[in-house]
Formats: sequence, C-alpha cells, structure tokens
Amino acid sequence: MLALLPVSAAAQDAPASGANVRISERLAAVLRTGRSVVSANQDLINDPEIGDKGLTPEVFLDQVNERFEKQTGEAILSDALSPLERDLAEAQLAAMKQVIVDNQSVINSPGIGFKGFIPAVFARLTNEHFAEAMGATAKVKVTAPLDLVRNRKARPDAWEAQAIKDYLRQADWEKGKPFFEEVDENGTSVFRMLIPEYYSESCLSCHGSPKGEMDVTGFPKEGGATGDLAGAISVTLRR
Repeated sequence: MLALLPVSAAAQDAPASGANVRISERLAAVLRTGRSVVSANQDLINDPEIGDKGLTPEVFLDQVNERFEKQTGEAILSDALSPLERDLAEAQLAAMKQVIVDNQSVINSPGIGFKGFIPAVFARLTNEHFAEAMGATAKVKVTAPLDLVRNRKARPDAWEAQAIKDYLRQADWEKGKPFFEEVDENGTSVFRMLIPEYYSESCLSCHGSPKGEMDVTGFPKEGGATGDLAGAISVTLRR
C-alpha cells in the first residue's frame, strides 16, 4: 500500500488554479480511499477457504464512503459539492461499483489463494471506467517513472515523464508536494496535476529488496525503500 501525504498545504501558490487543484486533490483522495479498501480486504479476497466473500458492490461502496468520511470529515457526495464535483464523485463511485461487479467471480473463487485483484489493478480499472463516463472533461491515471512501470497502460506520457524527471524526482522537491500547470493542447487550456506517492513498509513485499527477485505477482522487485517515490496520480481537467 502506498503512503499517503496531504497535498493541499503543499500545493503551489496559483490562485487562478485553486478550483482545479481542489477538484484534482479530491479525485485523488476518492481513488486512494477505494484502493485502500481493496488493500484492507486482501486477506479476505485471497482466502481460498471461503467462496462467497460477501464483498458485494454495495458493501464495498459502504466501506469506501465510511473510510473517506472518517479520514476527511465529509461525505464523498457532500451537499457542499459544486455540480461538476458531484458529477465527478458520482462517476468515480459508479466506476468503482462496476469494477467490483465485474470481478465478483474472481473475488469469490474458492480454492484459489492469491487472485491478482490488488489495489493497483482496481485503480487502473476504476480509472478506465471513469474516463469512459467523463470523456474529455476529466481523466485520472496512476503512473510512475518509466523504470518503475509494470503495466504498459500506466506508462507516463510526455508531460508526465518530464514533470516526474524535472520536479518529483529531484532531491530538493518537497515530499508530498504536487506539481501542476496549465498546458496548451491544440489551442485549448488544460489543467494537469501530478500528486506524488511513496512506498510505505507494506509496499516492500512486492517493490522492495532484493532487487530483481520475483514477487507474488510475478514481477521482479524494484529494490525500493520506504519513502522512495513510487509513482504519482495524474489528473487532467478540461473545463
């Protein structure tokens, strides 16, 4: 599981981008919450002795909402949200629900231990459904430095790769601080933001040492250490 750091206090001073920063942070926070619920249920999901785990889409979303409210003090579908923020939150929850629906047979497979339904897979699938729902309005992606990417779909694009290299991977970059800017795409101003994520102790069973040793998912370990940059949540907004 990736270590989470608050980003609001660390964000660059850019009053004109304030709303976009807030929206991006919230999208990342909701995604992280869903991912953390998958992590918290790993022992249950991977229990070969149990068939029906009871982790229905409704139960899963209840856990997501409860955890988010406990961590932030507000509901995911808070009455204080703007119409756009509500649309985005509803789309994220609907995407998470669909992922759990689609993977019920995997989650409930008896006689199988590790099922490969891990937080990273959940996040990627959720983001794909979210992108389908929101079209050009908003996109969320979990990416990483190219040398750490395991799934080709998570490869950083040119902007992400440059921002990771020039900012997030620099020794003097403030830990937890996101990088964001307005970029021009074919004459349209687009807001882009990268929120860094770091390895926590629980990540190291798959991403730690010894480097090159195969982990439970069949990938070679990266040799990472607690606190190392593991990746980033990339948010794109077109408004």
